Amino acid sequence: MTGTGSTADRIDTSRPHPARVYDWYLGGKDNYPVDEQLGRHIMSLDQGAARAARSNRWFMQRATRHLVRTAGISQFLDIGTGIPTEPNLHQIAQTTAPEARVVYVDNDPIVLAHAEALLRGTPEGVTEYIQADVREPDKILAEAGRVLDLDRPVALSLIALMHFISDESGAYELVETLVDALAPGSCLALSAMTADFEPENVRRGIETYARGGVTLVGRSHAEVSGFFQGLDLVEPGIVSVKDWRPDLAEDETPIGDEPVSLYGGVGFKR
Repeated sequence: MTGTGSTADRIDTSRPHPARVYDWYLGGKDNYPVDEQLGRHIMSLDQGAARAARSNRWFMQRATRHLVRTAGISQFLDIGTGIPTEPNLHQIAQTTAPEARVVYVDNDPIVLAHAEALLRGTPEGVTEYIQADVREPDKILAEAGRVLDLDRPVALSLIALMHFISDESGAYELVETLVDALAPGSCLALSAMTADFEPENVRRGIETYARGGVTLVGRSHAEVSGFFQGLDLVEPGIVSVKDWRPDLAEDETPIGDEPVSLYGGVGFKR
């Protein structure tokens, strides 16, 4: 499932990639000068960019803890995985449920290069990696179905992914297709960029990414809520990621009270 061919030959180092810029924000080493250049430029316009990346990462960890500990979810489909940063989703899930099964999905060849780290799970559990794009839901579901039992609840994790997909490219339809394929009791954990809190900073960030050839969409609270249509939201609903279930925080450093321009939420399928 991890793909074939020379990963190095398929990594484009001439253009920035969102996963590598994100890695740079988090202090990682798996990025290139072009990614750092874009990251530094964005931070010159918005000093909160790196803070938002950390807050988003912590939201993923808190959501995963809730789903495993409270909801008893033991299967995860994480699309838009990004470059591994410990603790990753499978490490959070398998700490509580060693038997948890996790399928990671990403379209960046550099993530494939790190798939070995993604696959280091517990002996009782399973971790796998699929090289695919969120715009290929049928392929993702078919390959994930070899590892996950899609007749049982699955947590679909779309963390900081859908703001790279425009409405015209079918953002809502893609999420709907994925959720519809999952069993009742499954859930969606999603975070997405918004311009509600810092409209000028977000506007500049969108324009900067566009000059690097990357589409970025800032959605309102109502628009992010549209991804959860028909799902039962977990309290406190859709909020800035830093405000979602802070009681589940572990090893997070204080980030202050300033806004974080990402909404996050978790919703269950009836």
